Amino acid sequence: MKRKVKEWNKLKTYVFLHGVLLIYSFTMVGSKLASSYPLKSLPFLLSYGLVLGVLFVYALLWQQVLKRLPLTMAYGNKAVTVIWGLVWGRFLFGERINGFQIAGSIVIIIGIAMMAGEAE
Repeated sequence: MKRKVKEWNKLKTYVFLHGVLLIYSFTMVGSKLASSYPLKSLPFLLSYGLVLGVLFVYALLWQQVLKRLPLTMAYGNKAVTVIWGLVWGRFLFGERINGFQIAGSIVIIIGIAMMAGEAE
């Protein structure tokens, strides 16, 4: 019974970590939006404000992650934001994803899985 509770808590921690990293990935969206507007224009400032707001929320949540996981484990999972960047680029900005990007994403996923396996 204790093992199941421990595994459940570990799963919740990883889900929380990846939710925080999902939130962090929205900085890429705001940055991409900001880059499409002239400097000092209202849309640029709003997009840049979105980036700063997301970073503020992320910083608070990241501290909660670090209470639950070692820094090496938490930071090792941060590479998943590259995959989120591909997803946002494709679905929000219509960018194409090529085979090298898919291969890179697979390498990232394998690396994260290997790191999670070592933690056990």
